Amino acid sequence: MAEKPAAHATDNIRLTARVTGAVQGVGFRYWTARRAAELELTGTATNQFDGSVEVIAEGPAVAVVELQAWLNSSEPPGKVDDVASFRSPATGSFRDFRVV
Repeated sequence: MAEKPAAHATDNIRLTARVTGAVQGVGFRYWTARRAAELELTGTATNQFDGSVEVIAEGPAVAVVELQAWLNSSEPPGKVDDVASFRSPATGSFRDFRVV
């Protein structure tokens, strides 16, 4: 069975993350958009009806991993309890990073 080739740091990937905690009404999406723009990522940050925020970010693997680490840190506003996330191939469906 052939192995999948390893992803390179310059390959574009997608991060899909569900961030739970006190993350709505505290500027979390706007700070996430700012951090994503600094990393030159595209995607969205969207409030969900259950009080979580969904973050979808695409770009170079190294930048996506950096955003994921930032989401899991104490730096974002509010209080992050958990970040459930997975990575997949980028789709190229975003032109910039938007707060939705």
